[in-house]
Amino acid sequence: MLTSAAIKIMTHQTLKLAGMSCAGCADSIERIIKSIPGVIRCQVNFGMEQVDVDYDPKRTDLNTIQAKVRDAGFQATPITEINLESRPEKELLTKLSIAIVISIILFIGSLPMMTGLSLSFIPHWLHAPLLQLILATPVQFWCGQSFYKNAWKAFKNRAATMDTLVVLGTSAAYFYSLFLTFGSDFIEKQGFNSHVYYEASAIVITLILLGRFLEKRARKETAAAIKQLMGLQAKTARVIREEQTLDIPIEEVKVGDIILVRPGEKIPVDGIIIQGSSSIDESMVTGESLPVRKTINQQVIGATINKTGSLQMQALRVGKDTVLAQIVRLVQTAQASKAPIQRLVDRVTAYFVPVVMIIAVITFLFWILRTGNLTLALITMVEVRIIACPCALGLATPTSIMVGTGQGAKQGILIKNAESLELAQGITTIVLDKTGTLTQGKPTVTDFLTREGVRDGRELSLLQLVVSVENHSEHPLGEAIVRYGQLNQIKTLEVTEFDSITGAGVQGKVGSDFVQIGTQQWLERQGVETKVLKKVAHDWEWHKKTVAWIAGNGGLEGVIAISDVLKPFSSSVVAKLKKMGLEVMMMTGDNLETAEAIASELGIRRFFAALRPQEKAEKIEYVQKKGKIVAMVGDGINDAIALAQADLGIAIGTGTDVAIAASDITLISGDLQGIVSAIELSRATMRNIKENLFFAFIYNLIAIPIAAGVLYPFLLNPIIAGAAMALSSLSVVTNALRLRRIRPRVGG
Repeated sequence: MLTSAAIKIMTHQTLKLAGMSCAGCADSIERIIKSIPGVIRCQVNFGMEQVDVDYDPKRTDLNTIQAKVRDAGFQATPITEINLESRPEKELLTKLSIAIVISIILFIGSLPMMTGLSLSFIPHWLHAPLLQLILATPVQFWCGQSFYKNAWKAFKNRAATMDTLVVLGTSAAYFYSLFLTFGSDFIEKQGFNSHVYYEASAIVITLILLGRFLEKRARKETAAAIKQLMGLQAKTARVIREEQTLDIPIEEVKVGDIILVRPGEKIPVDGIIIQGSSSIDESMVTGESLPVRKTINQQVIGATINKTGSLQMQALRVGKDTVLAQIVRLVQTAQASKAPIQRLVDRVTAYFVPVVMIIAVITFLFWILRTGNLTLALITMVEVRIIACPCALGLATPTSIMVGTGQGAKQGILIKNAESLELAQGITTIVLDKTGTLTQGKPTVTDFLTREGVRDGRELSLLQLVVSVENHSEHPLGEAIVRYGQLNQIKTLEVTEFDSITGAGVQGKVGSDFVQIGTQQWLERQGVETKVLKKVAHDWEWHKKTVAWIAGNGGLEGVIAISDVLKPFSSSVVAKLKKMGLEVMMMTGDNLETAEAIASELGIRRFFAALRPQEKAEKIEYVQKKGKIVAMVGDGINDAIALAQADLGIAIGTGTDVAIAASDITLISGDLQGIVSAIELSRATMRNIKENLFFAFIYNLIAIPIAAGVLYPFLLNPIIAGAAMALSSLSVVTNALRLRRIRPRVGG
């Protein structure tokens, strides 16, 4: 565990890696970097071809780390963002194209030998060993150049990788055929078959190159979520400077700039509205489909779309400080992290290649000693080396993590790391905060009743008086009344002699009318008779609503009920969580009566009320001691202690720094359905990882013995072995991509 002192001086760096060919390469790089004095943490992600390094800048530096990686035969360059637009390497495509053409010619020329048939339509010279040698050589040493380079890197680092297996296997087939080409008489005198296997080595190399090409393309698809997020940002901004309107690149926008945003345009950066109002489509950032009404003094998020009105906004956060940039960074970090299940895979992968090489040698010795058939012994050894695939194991976990976290980001679910994603599928108890989580988090007017009813428009005229006075109040209940007035398109009037009485209410003069809004006790002390509306008020209070009494010129005029209402999907989310087999609890700082009413309405049987922040954490600890794996859902700020105590913290927030820092998972939109989606996504991802690992293990457990000849006289052709190896990695990546189809729904 890192000390606080170490954390303070630690420098974090993400590097893009080049030259990796398999999981063994990733393991070698990780081992090399960790051996550097001053490196605190190192984590290589083979799927994303990048490494995250934490180091002490007083003991080492970036240049040293890069030099060590370079000495090992790889390249490491700092990145701020992943270039998702780059196509698979041009060189790889060129070599693959040439290898395919040559392999087809070799295959056709070898058909008579492979089938044992006399195929007259194939020219005899096409399967002449010398011609096949000429054709196979460039495939072996130019198209397959990367295999030799990477195998040599591994050898220098005292390691063995998949490239080692490919080089040993194909080289054995090539050089054995080369010997037969010029020494067939010697072989035949020994009673051995003199068939050459140039086509096998060439086609195997071609198939593996094809597999890598397809794998690279598929792996790029796993990063589609980041690509989509990065593509959301506006390219330009319309800035007002020195009374001139200028269109400038987004990179040149500065904090404090005044920006004009017209209807239908993207909001370029995070900011605050200083003029105008509009409906803002925030779905691309929050996952919330319905537009949100925004007006003066309200903040807007960069990359969201201004739907209806013209706005002037002041830039608050630009560049890497915007909410979108934070989201991209968080998703990149999550995709690069390792799940706990990956540790087992890493241990297996580290021993995989040496074990396969030992098996290959044993296979060769077994068949040469038992049959004396050099060809049989050689072919089975080559097949063992070629068919084994550590890459399938190496890709099984990271590709699923990449797709899973990316899919979450598209739905407004920010997952901090792979460990959080894995943990989410194992929780047994979920604790829900009330205010701001189950409820809207802001008081709302639910009822409004006047003493005189609606006769002669008295209801609207009284509401206008009340809203005008409350417009000068900073109390949350007053703000709720003002919002209610805005919804009813009430225009405020000038107020004089305004006064706020703490714990009682507010009062002021609107024209000739003296208006008072406050508690029943306060108005009664002012001589206002409240008896006529007492029964109505009592009924509202029984439903856990706060009642504000209204008096005009010393007489009772009406009452307003205010409540922090439940979010639209609170009931269905709680029901869904129960259906998923989770124990649902509620914790709140509110009084027992309110908590009981909310819990009863939602069907939550176990709840705790009147809790301070520390007491919430203590309750969670108590539940954990009972053997439960607990997830806490809160607002990410007030519930920070409880979120930290829980096994998994889920923050209902707006994507702020605090919310992200306080939680393992952040639901940007505040939509409770995100809780269900996050858990279902976690379960689907872990199920996908287990499928990948099962396939990778089973493939090798079945394929290697068959290649070794356990089904003799049935033997695999080296070409089939090469194809199987190439396709095994591709199938793992393709299976991971199925996670992109996941669309969790509460009502489903």
